[in-house]
Parts: sequence; C-alpha cells; structure tokens
Amino acid sequence: MSEALPKPKMQDYKRHLLVCVGPRCTTEGEAQALFDTLGDKFKAAGIDQGDLRVKRTRTHCFATCKSGPIVCVQPDGIWYYNVTEANLDRIINQHLVKGEPVEDLIYHRSESVIGA
Repeated sequence: MSEALPKPKMQDYKRHLLVCVGPRCTTEGEAQALFDTLGDKFKAAGIDQGDLRVKRTRTHCFATCKSGPIVCVQPDGIWYYNVTEANLDRIINQHLVKGEPVEDLIYHRSESVIGA
C-alpha cells in the first residue's frame, strides 16, 4: 500500500478571481498583462490578506470568447467582460472591496449562487 500524499495547504480567502488568459479572448496578451498587475493591485486595495483576501488564478478558456479580457468572481457567480485596466480597478474597488458588483460590466451571473 502506498503512502498517502500530504494534503496541500491554502490560506483562507473571501473571493476567488479567475482571469482567462487564453489566446481567443485577447490576441495581444492583454489578459496576462492584467493578471500580472493583480498582486500589486490587491496589496494596494488591502485584499491580499486578512478577511477580504482574494485568491487569483489564471485560466486558459471559459468558452465565452468575445469581448475579453474576461474575469469571473467566485463564489459570487459574477462574470465580467471588457476588463480593461480601468475596469479592473472598478471591479477591485467596488466588488472585491465593497462587495457591490459592477453592474454595467457583468455579462453573466449565476443566479443559483447569488444570495446563497
């Protein structure tokens, strides 16, 4: 019988921001460039640790390949499109810090998650 693998450890977090960096959403690497700024932006907003900590992850395809960059905020079930740097700042300050989704940037919302 083989030994059990040790379980990975993860810090607690309030929300998880998923960023699609796939080549069909943005052709010039805009999404990856946005992802690369998140560490500094989260630190500046105070959401890199503590009760509001946001985990960030790159993904390679959400299969909704229009009007990217696209990001998804979980567990809220909110999907944003056209995430320019200015729009990312709005999402961070309004949604991730204050808990209020940025309505004009939402293209999909998972109703089964809202209010759960």
